[in-house]
Amino acid sequence: MTHLIETSRSSRRKRPFFLRRGPMENIATTLIAIGFLMLFQPFLLILYTYSLATLLAGTAMFIIVSKFPE
Repeated sequence: MTHLIETSRSSRRKRPFFLRRGPMENIATTLIAIGFLMLFQPFLLILYTYSLATLLAGTAMFIIVSKFPE
């Protein structure tokens, strides 16, 4: 009986990278951090302009990805 359980686990395929929870949460967190840095830098106005959009995209991505199975 245990042989059948082990076989079913080993025959299960790995999910593609963009459907795995761990790496995608890391990417979303990095995107949030980049948006935060863009917001508080004093050098380029274009980075400040797109900082809120970057923060929102990272936050939305984190919310969606956190629902993925592990």
